[in-house]
Amino acid sequence: MPYQLHYWPTIQGRGEFVRLALEAAGADYVDVARLPEAKGGGESALGERLGDPNNARAAFAPPFLVDGDVVVGQTAAILLYLGPRLGLSGVGESDGLWTHQLQLTIADVVAEAHDTHHPISTGAYYEDQRDAAVQRARSFREERIPKFLNWFEQVLQRNPAGDLHLVGDMLTYADLSLFQLVDGLHYAFPKATARALAPAPAVEKLHANVKRRQRVHDYLQSPRRIAFNEDGIFRRYAELDG
Repeated sequence: MPYQLHYWPTIQGRGEFVRLALEAAGADYVDVARLPEAKGGGESALGERLGDPNNARAAFAPPFLVDGDVVVGQTAAILLYLGPRLGLSGVGESDGLWTHQLQLTIADVVAEAHDTHHPISTGAYYEDQRDAAVQRARSFREERIPKFLNWFEQVLQRNPAGDLHLVGDMLTYADLSLFQLVDGLHYAFPKATARALAPAPAVEKLHANVKRRQRVHDYLQSPRRIAFNEDGIFRRYAELDG
């Protein structure tokens, strides 16, 4: 049976990291909430699954993955589960743990990127916290983006197998997620990201290489790839890019 990915149907968000892994591996999956309601899809199906009283291990929020009787929530946990099944977690336990660690670090950056436009409350509109957002974004673009990208640059340069991948000499979900992170930063903070990538050529090269992979390229050109927008995690507000 195909994997069932449950995530919001109109944004990339945290679900996109899972979509990229499934697409890059050529896995058979269904993006459930993007199906018509007549076929068991839509946001109502997402809500029903989240609120199912018979599911003792329900996810707190999307994304979550259903694989037969297994239900896994949290992006990093989903990828930890999928990694060895899709051949995207390196070779052996050590590679698998390192790939997972990289993914958790990417999750940290994603959370900080989100908080640039919602620094006070996720329940309030951006317009109601714009002044705080401007201050938070200044620190993120001047300090945090360079710090994180420089660390990934060091990881690539220190990889004994070469700087084409984060883990060993093969594609992992960490590579795909770093691609997505850089893509999102390019969208939300184009000027700051360009500055931060100047001293991180290996990160920029990885982003370009992943984008050229046939399955990834085909996915990015397809209607399955939702465009970045101002409802997702990476949002473009000119005042936040300085």
